[in-house]
Amino acid sequence: MSFPLLTVTAALPAVGAVATAAVPAAKRTAAKWLALVFSLATLVLAAVVLVRFDPDGARYQLTESHAWISDFGVRYELGVDGIGAALMALTALLIPFVIGAGWHDADPDPSPSSSSRGDPNVRGSAAVDTSRWRPTQGFFALILAVEAMVLVSFAATDVFLFYIFFEAMLIPMYFLIGGFGDRAHAAGEEEGAKQRSYAAVKFLLYNLAGGLIMLAAVIGLFVVSSDSLGEGTFSLPELLRARADGELTMSTSTERLLFLGFFVAFAIKAPLWPLHTWLPNAMGEATAPIAVLITAVVDKVGTFAMLRFCLGLFPNASEWATPVVLGLALVSVLYGALLAVGQRDIKRLVAYASISHFGFIILGIFAMTSQGQGGATLYMVFHGISTAALMLVAGFLISRRGSRLIADYGGVQKVAPVLAGTFLVGGLATLSLPGLAPFVSEFLVLVGTYSRYPVVGIIATAGIILAALYVLVLYQRTMTGPVRKPEIERMPDLKVRELAVVAPLVALLVFLGVFPKPLSEIVNPAVEHTLSDVQKKDPKPQHPVADHADPSAWFDYKPAGHGGGDHE
Repeated sequence: MSFPLLTVTAALPAVGAVATAAVPAAKRTAAKWLALVFSLATLVLAAVVLVRFDPDGARYQLTESHAWISDFGVRYELGVDGIGAALMALTALLIPFVIGAGWHDADPDPSPSSSSRGDPNVRGSAAVDTSRWRPTQGFFALILAVEAMVLVSFAATDVFLFYIFFEAMLIPMYFLIGGFGDRAHAAGEEEGAKQRSYAAVKFLLYNLAGGLIMLAAVIGLFVVSSDSLGEGTFSLPELLRARADGELTMSTSTERLLFLGFFVAFAIKAPLWPLHTWLPNAMGEATAPIAVLITAVVDKVGTFAMLRFCLGLFPNASEWATPVVLGLALVSVLYGALLAVGQRDIKRLVAYASISHFGFIILGIFAMTSQGQGGATLYMVFHGISTAALMLVAGFLISRRGSRLIADYGGVQKVAPVLAGTFLVGGLATLSLPGLAPFVSEFLVLVGTYSRYPVVGIIATAGIILAALYVLVLYQRTMTGPVRKPEIERMPDLKVRELAVVAPLVALLVFLGVFPKPLSEIVNPAVEHTLSDVQKKDPKPQHPVADHADPSAWFDYKPAGHGGGDHE
């Protein structure tokens, strides 16, 4: 049997979670380093998965298949296509930065009397109340547990196996939001604790509701496969093959109901308007590293699953739902951007910006074009990197000042120029500045959408203008102008650990912005398979060049409505 690379890649952070949690309470620093080592080892294995993936090979590669719950047709099946391999690499890439940025987030609380409340530079000092400990080991163990579950979700080719981990990741995320939330709350610690609890419960209830709906659809899919194939199965490759061969049949109403069962769960996870309201609360109340874990890692499972399951298993229902989904995605683009413009809280601004970005991703997926879906896949990766860069720098800023309110800043670039510079790069990537990675993906999404739905593509470009507005206004109000507050005057610039977290992300944004080809070559074959599943081809350009390969024939082109006469 070949080496189970995917299993080992996903199991390594799970083992790391157990090992980190088992570290004695007094060895907090050792637990941090152990978690970091496991995350880096997982990154190495994820890089091996990406390198070993052959874009010209089979659709699903590095496959593993073992009997699990035979009586119910459930198997332990893993395999990656180009999209899954890219997102596994993104997940493994970001977790070490999440751990590095959250190095002090579960340390003892500073004393309430300390003027440096929330400042990582005073943790462990005499100002710390050692009677108030936060379980450091549990914090990092939960991060690794989330990583393990997300990696399995991107590799699972058994629908039931995917569902288990799709739901299981909610539990560690609930504790990370509610138990290790942001302590820089304007209303005080007591009110902050209430808000963190509310955000965690809201996150859990929304996603559990979507998961229950999906569970009904998963069971329905098994029943349909049993009726069509004589034996029920959850194997995605087998279901896709049977669908393509005409063996897997279902009525129109059944297919639409099953599609909705899957899609609603994924739309909540993504999140898509109007199922988005849990995200601003969760990101606002979580620490900055956990906010990155939510929007750059966990939420990507939703958009990934739309491509893998909704379009693959229910092509006719996907086409039926496309007008409504495009409308909801367009609302997400504009609504998220408009609310970001009006935010006073830095982290909630980034949260609403992410809702707008997820609107672009879903727009590209349901445009049903190679440019749109390829751009949407790249957008998942590039949005993860750009949001991580912006949010982590914002977290360093908030930890220094002890406030999330934009009004409490101003003139930061005069006292912390490196912090301000990296914040600017992260912001410019968020607004998709040409030369930075998100521009490539957003451009492809808009081109792919316009080629099939011109009006939707044109309206969606307003999201670009609004993005420039909320990013540049945020930078202006926090970083430029005179230093008006004494807390800003004493603000230190980025430390070595913080630079080690941010600098690689900035470098990746620049590198992938000018040279995205290696990643696009990996994901494009998977996009072609998805378009084949829904039996879609790219629209033919309405131009005489597209109709006549011979340039001499261009002059025979007749405008619409002209039946003959002189050439024009």
